[in-house]
Amino acid sequence: DPLPPPLPKKQLQRAESLPEQGTSRHCRGDPAPWGSSSLYSIPPHKEGAPSSTSLQNRHPWAPKKPLTKSQSLGEPVARSSQQKPPWPSAAELTFGTADGELGQALAGPAGVWGAVLGCLVPTLSRLSARIQEELVGPEERWRWLEAELAGRSWAALSTLGPQPCCESGDAWYFPVGFSFQQTQLVLAAKVPKPGCASLGVQNSFGVHCSIQRLIGRFTDHLPQELVLPGGPGEQGHSPSREEPAHLATRPVLQVLISPEVPYQTLASFVKGSHGLHRTSPGHYERLACLLLLQVCLGLEHLRVQNVGQGDLCPENLLLVQCPCPPRSQQGKEAPPGLSLPRLLISSFFKIKDKQRPCSTSQEQDWTKGLAASPSLVTDELNVGVLIYHILHVDISLENALGFRSNRLPEIPSLSIYSTGLKRLAMLLLHRDPCKRVSIEQARSILQVLLWGPRQELFARTKKTLTLLRSWVEVKRALLLLKFAENSAGVGVSPSLEEWLCCQYFQEVTEHKLYQVTQTLYA
Repeated sequence: DPLPPPLPKKQLQRAESLPEQGTSRHCRGDPAPWGSSSLYSIPPHKEGAPSSTSLQNRHPWAPKKPLTKSQSLGEPVARSSQQKPPWPSAAELTFGTADGELGQALAGPAGVWGAVLGCLVPTLSRLSARIQEELVGPEERWRWLEAELAGRSWAALSTLGPQPCCESGDAWYFPVGFSFQQTQLVLAAKVPKPGCASLGVQNSFGVHCSIQRLIGRFTDHLPQELVLPGGPGEQGHSPSREEPAHLATRPVLQVLISPEVPYQTLASFVKGSHGLHRTSPGHYERLACLLLLQVCLGLEHLRVQNVGQGDLCPENLLLVQCPCPPRSQQGKEAPPGLSLPRLLISSFFKIKDKQRPCSTSQEQDWTKGLAASPSLVTDELNVGVLIYHILHVDISLENALGFRSNRLPEIPSLSIYSTGLKRLAMLLLHRDPCKRVSIEQARSILQVLLWGPRQELFARTKKTLTLLRSWVEVKRALLLLKFAENSAGVGVSPSLEEWLCCQYFQEVTEHKLYQVTQTLYA
């Protein structure tokens, strides 16, 4: 029998919800949560307690969940969800925004409070980029200079002194002059010591404020006027009357040019700062936190590059004077050791090597104890030992790992930073690798030690995400007001410490603060 004709299709209309967009705000903006080594986590949501979604919806500037509406199946859903709102976003607002657009933004769902808060992070981001350019110089300028130095040698440089301005564990540094764009620049000529070479690794790193940058290299005879300390008597000597100049013995050495001129190493700084630590413990230990923070930031950058690791031997950590002293020291000469220098990691080794060459029997024992551990553990242990070194507490790698003693040396409580630094050292040197904090966590702990929130914030108010979020927003606003007040009529650039602070409040979130404070104040 023939089949009956098909029934006509009927268009049904029904209510349909628009698709939800993504997750909550903190999942998009926050970095990845701490891994299995995290000691604490955010408490689970309890019945009756405000959820993270409800906390977001209390603030009008948070991303809105699309409202549902009745819609036929034939209508395209994406068209309405992709429409741009008729008002500019808070991140697009500036002082020069036209009043018509500003009025639309104020009439939008965010309102005045949301518009102000939405401007804070973008403004801090722009400010941080400008301060960084003033501290390290514009990137385009260094690229032009690198191209100008290509193929040059000692003949293109003017030596500014016969003695090195700094001697690290693996190189000597001589200040040299170079004429560039009608300006006489002072650069550093790095002469590696025999047997010390990590230069092939260093060339593959990106630009970072805590990593030594190389903008030129050549191989040439050492000029007669330069003297290498501890070298043979022929090095750098002037030829006698009986000896022709072209026969003078001058070694052929590899030379690297860096835009940063170091004045000392971290080892020499620590050695000469016993008096400062004793007379001004609060100031010195704050400097210690800032120096350690720069180390952690540099190590994080190296891990992202996934090419090499930094040698954290204090003799190879260089200190460089910043171009502008802090405002509190302008108009007067800063006492030695009081100003914060830039710290540069200058020596590197490949990740596949896992360990730098051992220089002592203790380090050989330490290497044997870590033979089965991944190479990334090395940074955490070295930073933990570095904390003790900077605080003038003797410790060896072997004792730090508890091979002979289960108890770490005591760090005296001399300032508000002592307890936090002791806690951080203990977490970095934990005998169980799974319970050690990472370099990223150590960086966050140092930032909380420097700029808060301090424990007294939770003395009368229970620690909640709402409290921490409000604290971050108020501190961001106060930081920008501080920058505005300091810049009025002074005409100077912000300091390195202010730039590091700006970076912190640009990136921190209430969720990260909850985890860090749980670990630090446990």
